[in-house]
Amino acid sequence: MTATDPAMTALAQGWSALSLLHDRIESHIERALQAGHGLSVREYSLLEVLSRQHDGEGGHLQMHQVAHAVALSKSAATRLVTRLEDRGLLQRYLCPTDRRGIYTDVTGAGAKLLAEARPTNERALREALDQAAEDPELAPLARAVEELNLVS
Repeated sequence: MTATDPAMTALAQGWSALSLLHDRIESHIERALQAGHGLSVREYSLLEVLSRQHDGEGGHLQMHQVAHAVALSKSAATRLVTRLEDRGLLQRYLCPTDRRGIYTDVTGAGAKLLAEARPTNERALREALDQAAEDPELAPLARAVEELNLVS
C-alpha cells in the first residue's frame, strides 16, 4: 500500500504521505547524527531547544515546556535530560525565584557537541528532502517544507 492508495480517503492519503516523509527524514538524520556525533535525533533536538534559552523573561523552560518542544512526554523528556546530564552535556539547577522549579542548561561540552552536529543535521536534512523531492508522492510535501518560513 502506498500513500496514494485509492482505497484511502484524501485526508488519510495526505496524512500517510506526511508520516512517510517524516519517518524517512528522521531516519536519515538519525543515522547521520549517530555515526558522526553519537547523538540521537531526540538528543540533538533537546540540545538545540535548550541552547536557545536566555536569561530574560521567560527565557528558561520548565520540564513540561521542554517535553512539548521536543514532542515527548514529560517523563520521557526527563529520562532524556538525565541521559544527557550523565554524559556531561546538560546540567540541572534550581530556579532562583521558585525553589520548586528545576531548569536545565547546556554545558560547555554540550554546546561544543551541538555546534559540531549542526552541519551534520543540516546536511542530512538537505539530503533527505532532496531524496523525497524525487518521489512523486512526497515531492509536494518536500516543497512545502522548503517553503516554510517559521521565523518568530
